[in-house]
Amino acid sequence: VVGSPKNVVDAATAHELRQHPVDVVRGVNLGGLFVLEPWITPSLFSEWERTPQSPVVDEWAYCAVLGKPECMRRLNAHWATWVQESDISTLASLNINTLRIPIGYWALAPDLSEPYVQGQIPYLRRILDWAAAYNLRVILDLHGVPGSQNGFDNSGRRGEINWAKRPSDIRQSLDSLAVLATLANEHRSVAAIQAVNEPANWGVSKGVITQYYLQAYQLVKSIAPRITLVFHDAFLPVNEWSELVPANMTGSYLDTHIYHVFTEDSLKLSYDSHLSKACTDGEKLKQFNTRLPTICGEFSLATTDCARWLNGFQRGAQWDGTYLTKSILPGGTCVGQEDLSTWNMERRIFMRNFAMAQFQAYEKANGWIFWNFKTENADSWNYIKLAQAGIIPNPPVGSAFSVCPV
Repeated sequence: VVGSPKNVVDAATAHELRQHPVDVVRGVNLGGLFVLEPWITPSLFSEWERTPQSPVVDEWAYCAVLGKPECMRRLNAHWATWVQESDISTLASLNINTLRIPIGYWALAPDLSEPYVQGQIPYLRRILDWAAAYNLRVILDLHGVPGSQNGFDNSGRRGEINWAKRPSDIRQSLDSLAVLATLANEHRSVAAIQAVNEPANWGVSKGVITQYYLQAYQLVKSIAPRITLVFHDAFLPVNEWSELVPANMTGSYLDTHIYHVFTEDSLKLSYDSHLSKACTDGEKLKQFNTRLPTICGEFSLATTDCARWLNGFQRGAQWDGTYLTKSILPGGTCVGQEDLSTWNMERRIFMRNFAMAQFQAYEKANGWIFWNFKTENADSWNYIKLAQAGIIPNPPVGSAFSVCPV
């Protein structure tokens, strides 16, 4: 146990912050802004929660049911308020250096026959200007592509995985990257572009994904040569991506996402086992990082799946047996799991150690990007709230604390 949560920068931490390579990524995701996820902003979906089997489970359905005029009215209000300059200022004060901004193809290269609405770009430019003002770098992340690359609501459309089944899907995805590359040329705060978020290897073959990555690399570099390309591991072990190493793919990062809440094995881990797993993951990333710079582009402090609708709108949690399986633990309850104000000192100390273990582990590679900068009511996913409560240290330098073996 490192100690009770206190927002204190000791001398060792300050020294570590100064000495660490400047290119280490310490970031947060600005999720829930341009791609709706019911669990991040449940207030946007609450009017349908009493409708059994409501079709409104994602952004596609949200706009399809509301109609474009009303959807545009509501989302304009959301885009204008979910990320404020004060959020960016706060993140800078917490020693974050990178923002990852998820956005869908429908904002960039839309098919106007689809229900999605447009108007995101002015709000995106505003954030890019704020990032420049606070000396933060930005990764523009193509989070949703035509047909859905994973069937998750975070692709824009929950259900089947249909991306790349039509040649037009790849063209439209590349057209979206071209728009992002052009934006990158106009905003120096943009340092990287992610080709696609979380393509599912069980729905799209690795060969198709790899070919798309090669096309994405060539396209973006032809428009914005200074930009780093980021490629997700498609939920495969990172060492399966050695083909991205050759010289023609220089200037790229591999992105892996590490959560402790979506499998039964992870949910059953003890506090100590969660810490051990984080440290072990860090060693794996460190080894591959010598071949291709690697970041953990999504993770959180959650150890249960109790955030409301985390598994999808109107779906429950494995933790308490309301989704898919019996309760993970006898008598398992979600009451208080996502309410920081109810956490006892043991849980607070664990959460602080868990944060530091993950920071330390992922900095053995090229760094990390926490999901998410804030949420409406899921506290173990809310970076700003956790940091302001002293659970996440400021500055967030994991290796100074040596939770994992050095």
